[in-house]
This record gives sequence, structure tokens and C-alpha cells, in this order.
Amino acid sequence: MNCSRFKPRNLVTPLLVFGMVFTVVGAPRSAQAEHDGKLQILLLGDSTTEGSVPRRLRPEGPHLEKVLEQLLAAEEDLPECQVINSSQSGETIRRLLDSGRYDRNGAKLPGLDYVFIRYGLNDRARIENFVENFPKHFAELCERLRQDHPGAELIPMTVIPFSGEEASEEINNLIRQAAAAEGLEVFDIYPRYAEELTKGHNSLNYRRYALSKIPAKYHELVKPFVRGPSVEVMGNELDAILGDLPGWYADRHPNLAGYNVIADETAKYLATRLREKQTEPAGAAQ
Repeated sequence: MNCSRFKPRNLVTPLLVFGMVFTVVGAPRSAQAEHDGKLQILLLGDSTTEGSVPRRLRPEGPHLEKVLEQLLAAEEDLPECQVINSSQSGETIRRLLDSGRYDRNGAKLPGLDYVFIRYGLNDRARIENFVENFPKHFAELCERLRQDHPGAELIPMTVIPFSGEEASEEINNLIRQAAAAEGLEVFDIYPRYAEELTKGHNSLNYRRYALSKIPAKYHELVKPFVRGPSVEVMGNELDAILGDLPGWYADRHPNLAGYNVIADETAKYLATRLREKQTEPAGAAQ
């Protein structure tokens, strides 16, 4: 299966919280979708959905939406697909709507079949009265999506482990409540990601650490990893030397392994849904 990669984003984002703090700078991209016989999948969310490993750190190879396409393509009984990633680091539902980014990059995409929605981390950190306002913002986004994409199935997702167990539980419970009010089934990705973390607590996040906090005697060693004021390392290659520094593992943004967990679990979830649809009687209600 030959699926194209599209990332409809216009972003030069500042350091922002995603329940979290992170910087992603990317070239402007315009939203596109091809729907000639391809299943159309839209991803909406923050940096955990954007697959936002900084481009300067990315090795050659597929990233979140392309991996998702490839995993679905490996299932020979599934239809051809295209995954459109319209997520952005630091984003909340409110900012998606109020900034006009949804209007530019999401409203007019043709032929959408599925829309995955993963917000909550930034919303909890950035909006007032999170518990009261998040369900309202979620309902507003669902209303817009239903107006613009009446044929699409909306799939809200839980957040991944990031802000601690208590905060994650608060966010995910609110997502479930908001989804239930909209009559939507929640795709719970949290358990799979948490299970993978038991195999190595720091195996799915990259290291991002202030150069000023690293002893001067190691500055030559870390020179290849210096990006502006920070040292940024995709994996564990410096852990044996710098792992004892306070806060070395503090940044919990996924590395490529983390995003691959997200892609794999999403592919399994969607494959199940697609196979269920294939067995539905003709004319069954959506």
C-alpha cells in the first residue's frame, strides 16, 4: 500500500506546556487530503499526537502518522489509508478553535472517515476552571467536527502518562465524562503506554537538559547534542555519564520509541474497528 504522508501544520511554536513544557519549530505546511478510495484518518491533539520529536533530532525514517499508515498497510484485509496529522505542540482545544487553525487546517479536509482527538494535558495547565470548561470546549469541537465532517467517526483518546498518575487520572476521567455526554466511545491508550514504561521508566522519553547545569568538564562530550541552551538526546547514550544529574530524566515527551507505541496501539484499535465495520450488515447505522 502506498500512502502519502501529510502534516497540515503552520507552526513556529514557543515553549509551551502540554501538561508539559516543550518547543517545536517546523516549516509551515498546508492542509491537504486525498480521498480517492483511501480511508481518511485525521489526528488532532498536542505534541503527543503531533509526533513532535524536534526535527533537528530526527533520524531518517517514518514518524507517527507514517508509521500508523504503514502498520495499517501491513494488515492485508484493511482498506488503503491516508493519515493526516493536524496536531500542534502546546495546543489546547480552545487555542485550536480560537486561533483559526482548525478553520485553516481541518474544516475543509475532504472525505474524513475517522478523527482521533487527544487533548487535556495543556488544557489542564493553561485554561481557567479546567474541570468546568474542558467539557464545554470538547463539546464545541465535536459540534464543529460534526458540522464540517458529518460522515466522520469521532474518537476521543485518553492522554498518555506524563503529568503524574493523579493528574493523568483527573484528565482522563474528565475526557471520559465529556465523551459520554457526546455519545462517544473513548480509545484508552493510557494503559498500553503505562505498561511499556514498566519495561524501562525512561525508555520512551528523550533527554532535554540545560547546558548550564551540566558540569563544564562534560561540555566537549555533549557538544554534538547541544541545541541552543539545551542538550537534547533522543535515547540513553549519555545516561551512564549524566544520568545522576538532578532532573536529567525530567522531560517526559516521547522519543521515537514512545511515538511508535502510540502508533502501534492506535493501529490495533483502528484495525479492530475497521474489521467490525466489514462485518456489519449493509445499510447498518453508523
